Amino acid sequence: MTTVIERVDPADPQKNTGAIKRAAAVIKAGGLAAFPTETVYGLGADAFNPAAVKKIFAVKGRPADNPCIVHIAGMDGLDGVAADIPPLAYRLAEKFWPGPFTMVLNKKSGVPYETTGGLETVAVRLPANETARLLIREAGTPIAAPSCNISGSPSATRAEHAADDLFGKIDIILDGGPSVIGLESTVADLTAAVPSILRPGGITAEMLIEAEPAFEWLMSAASDEKPKSPGIKYTHYSPKADVVVVTGAPEEIADAIIRLNAAYIKSGKKTGVMATDETFARYSNQGARVVSAGSRYKMENVAAGIYRLLREFDRCGADVILAEGYPDIGLGVSVMDRLIKAAGGNVVRA
Repeated sequence: MTTVIERVDPADPQKNTGAIKRAAAVIKAGGLAAFPTETVYGLGADAFNPAAVKKIFAVKGRPADNPCIVHIAGMDGLDGVAADIPPLAYRLAEKFWPGPFTMVLNKKSGVPYETTGGLETVAVRLPANETARLLIREAGTPIAAPSCNISGSPSATRAEHAADDLFGKIDIILDGGPSVIGLESTVADLTAAVPSILRPGGITAEMLIEAEPAFEWLMSAASDEKPKSPGIKYTHYSPKADVVVVTGAPEEIADAIIRLNAAYIKSGKKTGVMATDETFARYSNQGARVVSAGSRYKMENVAAGIYRLLREFDRCGADVILAEGYPDIGLGVSVMDRLIKAAGGNVVRA
C-alpha cells in the first residue's frame, strides 16, 4: 500500500479543503486516515463500519477489547452514537467541548461492538482541532480513532511519528503540525451512579471535580475486565528502550539519576536522561544523551513533548531512559501516568 501524506495548514485548514476531502473519501470508502487532533494524532475509520474498524486493530496490533474513541464534529453528533445521555454529560460538554475530554456513555444500538471493544458503552469526544472536525464533517460519519501508532508504543504527536509507525500500512496521513497538548484526552465514565475518571489527560481532575464534585478519582481495569477506556489495562506509551522514572525532590532526583546513569554506563548500556530546564546542567559530562522536557513549572510544555522525546531516545539508540518525575497534581498527574506506564511501573524513589 502507498501512503499519501497531505499537508494541512493548522492555522487555517480551510485553505486545504482538497486534502481534507481526499482523507474523507478514504474514510467513506472504508479505509484508514491519520489525522491531527489537539491531543495526539488519531488513526481514523468510519465508526459505523465494522470492517473498517477491524483494520485499525489489525494495523496497530491492538487488542480487540481495547475500545476506540468515537470522534464527533459537533454536539449534533452525540445523539447519533450515545443513548440515555444523562444531564451531566451536557453540562460537562458545555464546559469542556470542544477539547481533550472523552465521555463514556451508553451506546446506541447501531454502534458496532468492533468500535466499542465489545462493550455496551461508547467513548465519545468532540476534538478542538479544526482539521479533525472538518474531516469528520466531510466524511459524514463519526470517526473511530485510537492514537496513531503501533499498539503499546509512544503515541504520535506529529505526522512524521505516524509515518514512522504506519507508512505503507494506511491510506493517508493529514499533516496538521504538532499536537498542542501532546497527551491523550481525559476519559470520564458517566454510566454509573457516581461518575469516575478513567484516564487523566489535558482536563485535570481538579477541573472535573470543580465542575462536578461527585467525581471519583482514577479507576483501573483488572486483568479479567474489559476496559471502558483506552490506556488503562494494557502496556502503553513504551519506547524500545527501558524507562526508569525517578521521583522525589528535584535535587534528590538529579543525584539519583546521576548515580543510576553511572551504573548503567558501567554495565555497558547507552543511556538517555529526560531532564528539566532546572536540572539540565547537572547532567553535563555524565556520558548520557540529555534532553530537557521543559520547565517543571510549565507542565503544559512538558506534557506536549513527552512522546516526542521518548521517540527521540529510540532514534539515538538509547538502551535505558532515566526520566525525572513530577508532582502528582494538576497536569503532572497525566504526565506521570504516561511516564509510569512507559516504564512498566519501574519507579525509583530518590
